[in-house]
Amino acid sequence: MGFVCLYLSILSGLMAQNITLSGYVRDTRTGESLIGATIFNTNQKIGATTNTYGFYSLTLHQIDTLGLVFSMLGYEPQLKKVTGRNSLSLTITLDESAQQLDEVRINAARNDQNVSAPQMGVMDVPMKQIRTLPAVLGERDVLKIIQLLPGVQAGQEGTTGFFVRGGNTDQNLVQLDEATVYNPNHLFGLFSTFNTNALKNVSLIKGGFSAQYGGRLSSILDISMKDGNNQKIAVSGGIGLLTSNLTVEGPLKRDKSSYIISARRSYADLLAKP
Repeated sequence: MGFVCLYLSILSGLMAQNITLSGYVRDTRTGESLIGATIFNTNQKIGATTNTYGFYSLTLHQIDTLGLVFSMLGYEPQLKKVTGRNSLSLTITLDESAQQLDEVRINAARNDQNVSAPQMGVMDVPMKQIRTLPAVLGERDVLKIIQLLPGVQAGQEGTTGFFVRGGNTDQNLVQLDEATVYNPNHLFGLFSTFNTNALKNVSLIKGGFSAQYGGRLSSILDISMKDGNNQKIAVSGGIGLLTSNLTVEGPLKRDKSSYIISARRSYADLLAKP
């Protein structure tokens, strides 16, 4: 009999050490119950979420003061401190939190776009990507970037020539704003004719090109120049070991017309002087 009394007294003592905190979490403006709101006890690192009725229940160890954080996505969190000696019911209302976020745009292309698009075999080379690639002797050369594309074979080491579909370099048609460029190289093929800072778009067509491009067998390299900044004056340039370049663009009449001037200077003649 004494053993049973001792067991009951120990059990009642253990039960007295825990308290239950329960209640509802509601919207301040509408009074609607909030489903999935989080209740977290900062003292004992224990939490719970509200059910479909907005009800929550937490069983905690008995303590003098309890720190509780009530939070939910889209609402301002609340920190409450309550007495933790006895079980209690606590209903909380949360205020909506409106935050203005910046616009997010995601632009991407499918991996098989170059074979499933109406114009097959077209590979676009973004100019932003070209400007982030390492420069050779301080010069970012668009033709050297073309040599790195799939299906393209580089010419002689260090030159800008390239081979496509087994054809020779003269079987590639190079166009700048729909005008044929017969000699796209400078300095015996070491550099290309094009100033990267003045270019807007570069496309390589490796097959299936229309008759408008003429009788070339291998590929079409279609290059477009910038239209010029019609909002403000912009200057860009670079200094390299063998060449330096400068590009100036700006509006002639704001929002209507613009200009662009681009130049590149090689030091080859200066180095060749005795």
